[in-house]
Amino acid sequence: MNTMTLTDNAANKLAQLKAAEGNDALMLRVYVTGGGCSGFSYGFDFAEEADEDDATFLNGNAMMVVDSLSYQYLHGSTIDYVEGLEGSRFTVENPNATTTCGCGSSFSI
Repeated sequence: MNTMTLTDNAANKLAQLKAAEGNDALMLRVYVTGGGCSGFSYGFDFAEEADEDDATFLNGNAMMVVDSLSYQYLHGSTIDYVEGLEGSRFTVENPNATTTCGCGSSFSI
């Protein structure tokens, strides 16, 4: 499976953020950086336009973009938005990760 999924919860949160900012062009950017307790860390940001090498994924009006370097580590992943005891945040369920840290924000392959 070489795709990524933006859950309904994540898409709804992105829609709320777009409305709060008054910017319908906002997209969720998901990326991977080096570092973190398990080797790589997940990052989330907002973008107003996709770059040439970005993969794009839609759920309704919500768009997620992933750069080509990060995509090789994230393909098959599900991006969700959860609210719980640890706070509210976007999360990554990554089938490629062999180990993850306790908080789920870093991983190794």
